Amino acid sequence: MSMTKLIDGVAVQMSAQEIEEHEALMASLAKDQWKRNRASAYPSIQEQLDMQYWDSVNGTTTWADAIAAVKTQYPKEG
Repeated sequence: MSMTKLIDGVAVQMSAQEIEEHEALMASLAKDQWKRNRASAYPSIQEQLDMQYWDSVNGTTTWADAIAAVKTQYPKEG
């Protein structure tokens, strides 16, 4: 497979080692995507603490439900 990179605005062929390193990096990023998805989907810590407080006052499970929804939406891979 032939790949190019830009150096000072000029397309230059990547070496076999550069291509291999690029593919390894892309595989690593794809493998951990679920972690990044979860991190951005969780409510803020402030919101979570508020949910936990009101759950304890009202006997509800809002916080646990919110966390479970994120974990269901972005299941752990690997």
